[in-house]
Amino acid sequence: MASAFFSFEPYDCGRVHDVQAPLKNCETNGGLTKGEETQLFGSEDWGDLDYICSQYASYEDSIPRKEVILSDEEDQQQPFSDFGMLDDFQFIIDSPPFQAPDESVTLDSVLTELSDFVEPKNERQYPTTLGSLELLNEYKSGYNKMNVGRINENHHEPCKVVDDQRLSTEEVMRVAGAQYIQFSVRNDDHLSMLSHPFSCAFSGLGREETNDVELASLLLASAEKIGNQQYDRASKLLTQCAYLSSSTGNPVQRVSFYFAEALQERLNRETGRISFKGGKKGRQRMEFGVAIDFEEGQMTPSSAHLECHQKIPFCQVLQFPGVQAIVESVALARKVHLVDLGIQAGIAWTVLMQALAARHECPVELFKLTGIGTDEQEIQDTGKRLANFAESMGLPFSFKAIIVSNMDDLKEELFDVTEDEAIAVYSPFVLRTMLTRSERLDSLMRVIRNLNPCLMVVTEIEGCHNSPSFFNRFIECLFFYSAFFDCLEACMDRNNQNRITTERHYFGQGIMNIVATEGEERTFRHVGINVWRAFFARFGMVEIEFSHSSLYQANLIRKQFACGSLCTLDMNKKCLTVGWKGTPLHSLSVWKFH
Repeated sequence: MASAFFSFEPYDCGRVHDVQAPLKNCETNGGLTKGEETQLFGSEDWGDLDYICSQYASYEDSIPRKEVILSDEEDQQQPFSDFGMLDDFQFIIDSPPFQAPDESVTLDSVLTELSDFVEPKNERQYPTTLGSLELLNEYKSGYNKMNVGRINENHHEPCKVVDDQRLSTEEVMRVAGAQYIQFSVRNDDHLSMLSHPFSCAFSGLGREETNDVELASLLLASAEKIGNQQYDRASKLLTQCAYLSSSTGNPVQRVSFYFAEALQERLNRETGRISFKGGKKGRQRMEFGVAIDFEEGQMTPSSAHLECHQKIPFCQVLQFPGVQAIVESVALARKVHLVDLGIQAGIAWTVLMQALAARHECPVELFKLTGIGTDEQEIQDTGKRLANFAESMGLPFSFKAIIVSNMDDLKEELFDVTEDEAIAVYSPFVLRTMLTRSERLDSLMRVIRNLNPCLMVVTEIEGCHNSPSFFNRFIECLFFYSAFFDCLEACMDRNNQNRITTERHYFGQGIMNIVATEGEERTFRHVGINVWRAFFARFGMVEIEFSHSSLYQANLIRKQFACGSLCTLDMNKKCLTVGWKGTPLHSLSVWKFH
């Protein structure tokens, strides 16, 4: 089964997920042992930060404000009032040795071994059989309700109260999977599901939940019929899905709306009515870990992006421990060079600048930032904002933009590198965009290795959406995006225009591409951390464990969000995974070459 190669084990919703479990040892005193690590900076050293926030559409106005009560053993610090969440994060120094690069390797050798999830150019199509339902059966086994606590009411940012007794969006899909398997085993006509009574196992569901389960069951049946090329029956089922789903309804109706739309597109393609909704060619940028097509003039940070950054914990929970890892790796370097493989607004680097500017024992002589991207104007604007910010901090700073149409154009000679600088590489949701072009990924990794960085921080989607089996890929994608839509339901109002935009243009486009397209046209390909481990090992890369300080940062950030109690943090070996109600959605890992 394709999912076995991903080591993607569905979470058991019958138990409570202790989101602090992997991080409990980091709670006390910031997870630090006195004498081992030292505090790097205090807020009294910070300059005026008002202007940098104003560049991001009043970014600071809606960042959740907070008060953190420190233990008696911790230094009390006066919070800096103008930069919200950044006040309480204290970056710690620890300097590991530099590592030398290893011999060259190509991605093709990895793809050969892992061919079930990184598809060959001539993709094989598999019919949907009862054997394909094994993956769905794994998910349905955990449909029991998760006992999640209510949102902490002490947060300044209000959050809708989550009904403890209601099923989450993903749990609805699990229940639907269980019902769907029952009908499949009996070979029932799935059109009868709307009038068929539920088994006693589901008799405790309310009316809305029952309707949601029926809708999800129809969605699964539609996907199976398309996979088996039973287009007439699929068309009838999709008509029912279109009637019951809504882009402005509850989260199950909303996610079903976009999956039904994608299934209809796939049906149209396979029956000759091609509209190519899922395979638009054009300029792309990364938003929430997804490559999004934009028209000219739309390549600036959107209000939807900013509001999601402020209200949804994922971005910041991933950024802060990554910054902490970089701070530790360059602790003894007087010249620091950061290479951002997918720079956007650069908000995270203001945090790094604060840490570097506050160093007294080993002051930074120069902080160099190289930003890589496709839109020159946007990157130059980011560079100007960061330069102004660095000047206000008294931090020597230089910025270089490297504009490339694709990673084939990225060459070692484009970088201004000196022998006396410590180089760190940051890869924010970049590598997965090159899975369809293995030669680009090979080329990029060779360039990075030749730069001889002391550290590489990698953030990626933790998903399994690259199976050659359409139905397996559909199931994995459905549960993944169900968790995302459930997150938006908890963090944003249903009529919030930025939420609607996020669902339509960001998540909806990803669903369309994964479900409706095949071959090179399918550019949204997500693989899990175990796949990246196998690939990085071929380049002699070694995964580094996060410090207690880094994990403490992640847990502290999570708590600052109104809905942060539903954001789950877990450790997959040395990798930090960030998810929603136990479903992993993102991964953060740190690597060194040796």
